[in-house]
Order: sequence, then C-alpha cells, then structure tokens
Amino acid sequence: MGTEISPTRHAQVEGRDVFVFDGLIADADLGSYAEALGRASFTRTEFAKPETVDYKHWASEMPLANAVRLPLWPATERAVAHARPGEAYRPYRAYTNYAAYGDMLYTHVDCPPDRRGLTALWFLSNHWEPEWGGETMFFDASGDAMFCVSPRPGRLVLFDGAIPHAGRPPSRICFAPRYSFAIKLDPATAN
Repeated sequence: MGTEISPTRHAQVEGRDVFVFDGLIADADLGSYAEALGRASFTRTEFAKPETVDYKHWASEMPLANAVRLPLWPATERAVAHARPGEAYRPYRAYTNYAAYGDMLYTHVDCPPDRRGLTALWFLSNHWEPEWGGETMFFDASGDAMFCVSPRPGRLVLFDGAIPHAGRPPSRICFAPRYSFAIKLDPATAN
C-alpha cells in the first residue's frame, strides 16, 4: 500500500478519532482535481439528515470504480491503515460537496455508532485563505464544538463517521467554491 504516514494532528471526540493529514498528494494532482471539479456537474440533491431534506446542497457523485483509480486513493488507504491498523475497509460511496457563501450545511453523522464506519474527506482547491472560513466542525453529543479543521488545499481528514460534524460554508468575502471530496468506508466484513 505504500509507505507509512503520520497525521499532522489527531484528536478524539468522546473516544472517536479524527486524523488530519497534509502533504499526501502532489500539487500537480491537486491542481488537476480542482480543474476537473470546476467542470463537474453538481446537483442540489444532498441533505445532511432526514429532518433537513428540504435544505439540499450541491454534490457530484463519483462511481466507486473511478474513485479507487484516483492518485489520492493510495494515500487514503494508507491513512485508513494508520487509523485502524490490522482492519480492512472498503469504500461504499464517493462524492464531492460544493459549498458557497449563503449555503446552509447541517450537523449530521455519516453512520450509526456501532458500524465503525470511516469518512475520508479531501479538500480539493488550489488556494484557500483562513478568512474564507469553510471549516469542518466536530461536535460532542451535546452539540458543543470540540475540534475544528480548516479546508487547506490537499488536506485529508479521516474520521469516525459516528462523530457529529458539519462543514461550514465560506464567508461572504470568498468567491471560490469549497470542494470537499468524501469517500465513505465500511469495515470489509460489513454487509
């Protein structure tokens, strides 16, 4: 699967892991992703949870066969091996979220607590300023923000899908799209 990698940061929210990895993909690959996303078809079909179905945001689905051929897939596999050593995982969904100023993105979980699912979230822009916002926030069960991750270009955030989280839209001074490419993973033994 490649060489061993180390996270830039690691945190836990109520015993569930969040890993932040930087520098796993080449700048040329990052530029290719950002360019391709600028031409991609997005539909306003994605929603955070059943009770927010009327508040959809933009997403573009990717066939899994394509996702595992991307240059970022081996880095995703290495990050998963670091986070859950000795466990095998398989992707079951891949898609890109598009967020812009004024969008509403709700707090949600990606899987039930007993599923042991992981989410690999890649930030795929060429440039991002801290003042533009767009952070991903991780919350405890009471809704208190416990950990924040900035959408730095090429950053991978790998986390336990049962952690409540939300991507925040960019600020009003940001005219660039906030792209986050999500790969949802289940244990390979899951049905």
